[in-house]
Amino acid sequence: MVKNLLLILGFALFLGGCTQEVQNKFGRALQNWTGTNGVLEIYAGNKLVKRFLKIDKLTTASSTSSSGTRPYRYGYGHIDLNLDGNIDPGEEKVYFEFSDYSTSYVFYEAPSKVK
Repeated sequence: MVKNLLLILGFALFLGGCTQEVQNKFGRALQNWTGTNGVLEIYAGNKLVKRFLKIDKLTTASSTSSSGTRPYRYGYGHIDLNLDGNIDPGEEKVYFEFSDYSTSYVFYEAPSKVK
């Protein structure tokens, strides 16, 4: 019991000493390992125009010439062509990208009903 408490306390101190970026990378690694059932919705104004289902992660593009990031995200998910929230026949897994600057989007973990 005391050994477990010390282990948890040591881990918390380790994370507290890390920069925010290191903490974010660790969090993403843990999330990627455990998996998610993400949904990405793209809006034009207040109208839903695209939806992707069963996304395991969104990735921020890395710059090839410096250590920075590029202003877009990408991933893989099933395109929901009829926007009904289900993966129907013909709605295949696709690659997608979208801009962080000009795209209105919502990314969230889907309820367990999405199949």
